Formats: sequence, structure tokens, C-alpha cells
Amino acid sequence: MQLMPVSLAYFLEVARTGAVSEAAQNLRVAPSAISRQIAKLESGVGVPLFIRHPRGMTLTDAGSRLLAHARRSEAESSALLTELRTGSGADARNVTVACSEGFARRLVPHAMAAFRHDHPDVTFQLDRVPHQEATRRVAEGLADIAVTYAMGPQHDVRVECSVVVPMAAIVPPGHPLAGRERVGLAELCAYPLALAPAGTTQRDLFDTGVQLEDLTVRPALVCDAIATKYEFVRSGGGIALVGDLGNPGDLNTVAEGVVYVPLDHPVFRRREAQVQTMLGRRLSWAATQFTGLLVSLLRPAGPTS
Repeated sequence: MQLMPVSLAYFLEVARTGAVSEAAQNLRVAPSAISRQIAKLESGVGVPLFIRHPRGMTLTDAGSRLLAHARRSEAESSALLTELRTGSGADARNVTVACSEGFARRLVPHAMAAFRHDHPDVTFQLDRVPHQEATRRVAEGLADIAVTYAMGPQHDVRVECSVVVPMAAIVPPGHPLAGRERVGLAELCAYPLALAPAGTTQRDLFDTGVQLEDLTVRPALVCDAIATKYEFVRSGGGIALVGDLGNPGDLNTVAEGVVYVPLDHPVFRRREAQVQTMLGRRLSWAATQFTGLLVSLLRPAGPTS
């Protein structure tokens, strides 16, 4: 069931797909019906919403602003329908969180367990996705909350909390760097390294730091799975980089089988850990309260993975 006006629903699908024909296929309506509704919407608004190209359509500035409104309306409509069908009212008890892998490993599931201790009727869905995808899902109303890394200002979402996250090297116990209070990039690069793939915030910053110091690096392992990098380090294959999100004194390093050594380089201060929600969206009581818990856990950040 669709609560939004037909013209707005059609507009939203064209904005998503970039083409009337594809939108029509997804909505199972005639392309001419979509074109008429878009024309009617543009006439009512008084400005063009799309730039027409031979092979598709892109949003104008006015269209982009309307898209943000349409996404909020879609999310609100979906939440309202769920509340009406379940009888749960404003206190809907389902919360969807999108987060990148580092947060999915420890911080977010810890927060979920703590929250359910006080509110056992709340159900969580955790979607582990790349950092840009986490932000996109919140911006489009597909997730209630994103917990992810970001660099630079975020314009499509509301940033509830933003914390500069340092980096640490994880080394096996007994490693020459294990007793160090801090390690530099040049020292780090003297050992076999397990690195994240190109295109991730961690790897992009690492590569920038290496270039600034004119260092040469040939990774021993390139992998986007944190568990794999931990096992690589525990097995003596080398050392790896992780984000610092907690107090290393709180970590059970015996169970982890690794030692955390802070990495000293200013380039890593460009990356922030953020809790994000949708601009202008009214979250359910459970999602609002859980957002507050995540913010309280993230703000005193210092090392974890």
C-alpha cells in the first residue's frame, strides 16, 4: 500500500533509476503514465525536476531537494503502515542498523545486547555493508541508523555524533613492536602488512601517509575481512591495521591473541566514526533511544577494532 501521492512515488522511482522506462518496469505501469505524472509534478512545482538526456534523466537542484523530501515521506509512510498493522503505535520496536565491518564486530552488537537487556521486546536487524552504503541506506530510509566511517562533511544525513578515530597496529604477543607505546609508519612498513583493499577509508589514508613519507610498501595480504586479518596476525603472518574504538585496557588481549599498538601519523585524523540518521525523519522511540546509546558509547572512543 502506498500512502504517498502517485506523482511523488513515480518521481522517486525515476530519481532512483535515472530512466522512465526502468521506473515503469519496476512499478509495472506504462512509461507514458510516469511521464504524465512527472510533467504534472513539475507544472505544480513550477520548475524542472529533471534534466532530460538521450539515455536517461538526472535531477536538477530542485529535484535533489524534492528527492530528500520524498525519501523522508516514504520512510514515514512505511513506519506508519507498520505501526498501524502491528498496533504498536509510536513505539515501534524494530530497529535497522547499517554499519561497516569494524563496528559490526564489537561496538554495535555490544550496544544491541545492552539495549535488549533493558528492552527485551526490541528486535534489531544489523546490515554489515561498506561505509558509503551504510550512509546511503540511511539517506534513502532503508535503515534507521548508520554507524560508519566518514571523511569530510556529510550533506545527505544527520550526523548525531562524529569522533576522530585513531589507528592501531595489531601484532602478535612477543613481537618487537608489542611493547611500544606508539609506532610510526616507517617502522610499520618494515614488517609484512595485512591491509584493507584500495577504496576503503583506512587504505586510502594509509596510502596517503606512505606517499607523504616516500615509503615503499608491498602488502603481504590485502583483505576486507577483519576476522581474516586477526587470524593472519595470530598465525605469525605479519601485522595489520585496525580502527581504535575503545580502551585497549578493556580488551581481552589473551583471548584476542594480539597486542594493540597505537599508530602515530596525522593523516589518520581525517577519518571520523559517525552515528548517522535520516535528515528530518521522526525515528521510533526504540530507534531514538538506541541512537542515544550508540552516541554515548562512541564519544569516549579510544582502541578496538
